[in-house]
Amino acid sequence: MDDPKPKYNRILLKLSGEALMGPRDYGVDPDTVRGIAVQIKQVHEMGVQVAVVVGGGNIFRGVSVAAAGMVRATADYMGMLATVMNSLSLQDALEKQELPARVMSAFDMRQVAETYTRPRAMHHLKSGRIVIFGAGTGNPFFTTDTAAALRSVEIGADIIMKATKVDGIYTADPVTDSTARQIRHTTHMNVLEKQLKVMDATAISLCMDNKMPILVFNLTEPGNIIKAVLGEEIGTLVEDQC
Repeated sequence: MDDPKPKYNRILLKLSGEALMGPRDYGVDPDTVRGIAVQIKQVHEMGVQVAVVVGGGNIFRGVSVAAAGMVRATADYMGMLATVMNSLSLQDALEKQELPARVMSAFDMRQVAETYTRPRAMHHLKSGRIVIFGAGTGNPFFTTDTAAALRSVEIGADIIMKATKVDGIYTADPVTDSTARQIRHTTHMNVLEKQLKVMDATAISLCMDNKMPILVFNLTEPGNIIKAVLGEEIGTLVEDQC
């Protein structure tokens, strides 16, 4: 029997900082990161080019700290540094799987990461390396979701795969509302109009303008990254037409 063929040639995987915590209350759980790295390796072995954007909420969440009194811009810069820490953790896990990986930072910190340029990122992807984008967009007041949308368009990704702790988008919070139902397919405009909790409005608008599909799926289910790449019907797909 022939091996299954991936549906996508180049993906951008968006991981929240919380996704790296596993069962912990904060920080990085090595077993969880190792499991993510193993799945990325399997996808990479299918010939898929993989870029990753990692959040920093497991270490530092800027918005909540800003609300407590810190200057928002300062809090956001601290959050960007947290994303670089997470990126280095993922890079280490990938390299232990014998996968070449590069961390590219949105601002200059050459001792720990390459400074992001689109040509260099494209070179790494085409050379078979995993590229991990750290430090968000490099600007305060923008989330890592917006960074994922921006980088996905820049590198010409086929799709953004947003890995979360829930199995897609719901009409309401399924934890607090027993009537909430899962949405399998929707459009960017519908997400904006109904204020569905997928990504912030800036990220969704950028994806809509550039016809970038978004798949929201459950990372905690083993093998879901592979299923997503193969085009199996999991999670919720947000696309220009549905």
